[in-house]
Amino acid sequence: MTPTTSEQELYRFLEDRFACAQACTECARACAVRASLLDADGTEGPERVRRQGILCAEVCDTTCRMLSEQNCQDQTGVRIQLEWCRAVCLDSAEAFEGWSGARTAAEACRACARACTDFVAALG
Repeated sequence: MTPTTSEQELYRFLEDRFACAQACTECARACAVRASLLDADGTEGPERVRRQGILCAEVCDTTCRMLSEQNCQDQTGVRIQLEWCRAVCLDSAEAFEGWSGARTAAEACRACARACTDFVAALG
């Protein structure tokens, strides 16, 4: 039995939703690690990057939890959360640029931003 077009669309939607949640989880982990490695020595640069990493981890975690809810039917709320997550991830990737050892976190942020963009497109 082959899936119908509507079943295929549903599968694709669920795959995109899962991919976005997974990217958010990876980004949250990378940002939390990056933030924990920076010393809060009071200077503006490291402190900004540390705060940005913490913010990104929190936003990505919240987005992942929202996407994991079975009864999440409010597409407007999901879309707003995804757009916020995308913006924070892009800001974080930019903040991590130029910091030693931050390349993995910046890449995770960019991947998460792409996944959020893709999922917003899947929402239609």
